[in-house]
Amino acid sequence: MSATQTKPIELHYWPTPNGWKVSILLEELGVPYNLNLVNIGAGDQFKPEFLKISPNNRMPAIVDPEGPGGEPISVFESGAILQYLGRKFGRFYPTDERSRVKVDEWLMWQMGGFGPMLGQNHHFRVYAPEKIPYAMDRYLNETHRLYGVLDKQLAGRDFVADEYSIADMAIVGWATGWERQGMDLGKDFPNVQRWLEALKARPAVERGLAVGREMREQLNLASDKGAQSVLFGQRAR
Repeated sequence: MSATQTKPIELHYWPTPNGWKVSILLEELGVPYNLNLVNIGAGDQFKPEFLKISPNNRMPAIVDPEGPGGEPISVFESGAILQYLGRKFGRFYPTDERSRVKVDEWLMWQMGGFGPMLGQNHHFRVYAPEKIPYAMDRYLNETHRLYGVLDKQLAGRDFVADEYSIADMAIVGWATGWERQGMDLGKDFPNVQRWLEALKARPAVERGLAVGREMREQLNLASDKGAQSVLFGQRAR
């Protein structure tokens, strides 16, 4: 399926690796969108109007005013958003089933492993109120293993699947934090380093990573105890 967009897509977003997935794809597609910042450090993700479209109180989420049948549709979960937009616009998400399966494999790999494990690594290395060696080693080692899986997949190829796809867009934002994650790309993962440099050189990727950058720089999560309480002290509401 291929479509055009006349009304802007509403992007509910904060500049994090999960948010970047969608901002990168929208920039690659060149479709109009409005930016709605969800300040996760201030608790915007718990506002009733946001929970209506993202019941898991996580961004990103989108509202497409020109959804199926011409009716609005909201989509939450970054991977689901990538798949929806890829199907709608017929780009960066193959229609051939074998090629699509390859993209889905690496998209799910990122959603189920590369993102969560790297996030836990960063949390225990940077934000945890006490340094727990077991947890730090556990997630550092798993991060290293996952980078090794990615490096092996990228040996002799430009992208994780057959062509540049939503899978690459899902992974690249997380990989930009390799230094904070305790990794050494040049020493251990040269294929990832080559791939990362090539993707960051794409103008749309550069623009997608820059969306809301000034807001990210203003939130010093490492020292903002209030924001830490909002993000890391959540219980059911």
